[in-house]
Amino acid sequence: MRQIQMYDTTLRDGCQAEGINLSVADKLRIAQRLDAFGVAYIEGGWPNETNPQDQEFFRRARDMQWHSARIAAFGSTRRGGIAPEDDSNLQQLIASEAPVVTIFGKTWNMHATDILRVSLEENLRMIEDSIAFLKSHGREAIFDAEHFFDGYEADAQYAVECLRAAQRGGADSVCLCDTNGGTLPLRMYEIVVDVLGKVDVPVAIHCHNDSGLAVANSILAVQAGCSMVQGTVNGYGERAGNANLCTIIPDLQLKTDYRCVSDEKLPELRNLSWYVSEQANVPHDNRYPYVGKAAFAHKGGMHVNAVLKKPESFEHVPPEAVGNERRILVSDDSGSSTVLHKLEKLWPGLSRTDPIVADALNQVKTLEKSGYAFEGAEASFELMAKRLRGELPKLFELRGFRVIVERWEGSPDVYSEATIRLRINGDTEVTTSWAEGDGPVNALDAALRRVLRDKFPQIERLKLTDYKVRVLDATQGTATAVRALIETTDGEAEWATVGAHENIIEASYQALVDSIVYGLMLHAGEEA
Repeated sequence: MRQIQMYDTTLRDGCQAEGINLSVADKLRIAQRLDAFGVAYIEGGWPNETNPQDQEFFRRARDMQWHSARIAAFGSTRRGGIAPEDDSNLQQLIASEAPVVTIFGKTWNMHATDILRVSLEENLRMIEDSIAFLKSHGREAIFDAEHFFDGYEADAQYAVECLRAAQRGGADSVCLCDTNGGTLPLRMYEIVVDVLGKVDVPVAIHCHNDSGLAVANSILAVQAGCSMVQGTVNGYGERAGNANLCTIIPDLQLKTDYRCVSDEKLPELRNLSWYVSEQANVPHDNRYPYVGKAAFAHKGGMHVNAVLKKPESFEHVPPEAVGNERRILVSDDSGSSTVLHKLEKLWPGLSRTDPIVADALNQVKTLEKSGYAFEGAEASFELMAKRLRGELPKLFELRGFRVIVERWEGSPDVYSEATIRLRINGDTEVTTSWAEGDGPVNALDAALRRVLRDKFPQIERLKLTDYKVRVLDATQGTATAVRALIETTDGEAEWATVGAHENIIEASYQALVDSIVYGLMLHAGEEA
């Protein structure tokens, strides 16, 4: 099995994506997770005078212990017309004390003459001199051949000569960059094969996703002979993103004879992907291959029946191989096999002929006609099933609520307050609570929690992490029914609940109540 080195550039190229902003602490935490996962290189950033944050990253990284990864600093070749030792960019790369330095240089003749405005000969000297300077300071030197594939199409001989200039300077490897992301896979394969016959150093690949082909191109480049792949976690990167290592790694390791990380580490891939999303504070895409929440989710009744008999009938790899899990979704398309599978989690060994199976299936179909959707709200499905079977304790009973939203002339502020009345644990006494909030739903949530806090102190552990509202029929305008989806966590588990109604507050209240009831059931008997 041939080893392919993974070079992660999430902390540099990934941070060029719109909406991705990482602090130094974020970067260090992600780097530690990448190191523990087993990537070979972690590119920490560009430590030049305009980027003090990246300079700080390298200052702190040099005092940390790294187990599998080598930390790489990123920069460019020297400027035209000056010596490497006089170039501030190269000086700062050395000052970073990173053991690996990756520099990019122009390999497209148009970029050399029209963008840098240097001669083609000077551009070659810039590449060779800069690599030689890095090597003279004891660094592992990687040359990123920027715009290589466009440069190859414009003048293949010159593009390859740029690689040879890096080789003459002592480069440890050269990386072919599809910077504009426009190369098609078969052409990618042809060019890589040609290049490998013309240079004597290891060759890497770096693909952007502007044509939606970054993963495919990276895999073909490996099959053509590249020994290193540059990419990012979750494919973060400028424009349409970079090659997604969370797809490339399992593609190569589970479907070919290549190895990227140890077999013991591969099941940590999903958690790594989610961790980076959390650190970047961006939603994790449910439809990411391998690591997305929906990657092994099954909804159609016939598909579910087949998967439950033989998972490989509708799954290309076992979800456990990448740390994911199989999910059977409950929806109006569901059949008894789907519902039975979900119910068996609550009541192991449940018979298909048990009345709860038919009752739950009918209830799902009825509720979905009124706007509910349970495939994204499995906690609400569990509560519904327990209610049908009479096994859900009535922790509290709504006696009424009122929500007021006010905005007065001359003030830009909008005020929300909510009053709620509950009967708790079957008591005859009705308890009333009032609270303000940032909006009507937040005020209702605050009032509900305030009235429940004394009897159920565990409620302090429950935090709402997301709240979404979807209009179900836009043709009805503001009179249409809406669906509210709430995601909640206790710091360990996560669950989602749903409500639907023509009134957005009522739909939100339904989802709120389910989120709290489910969380209180998880922590029944605890003091707090």
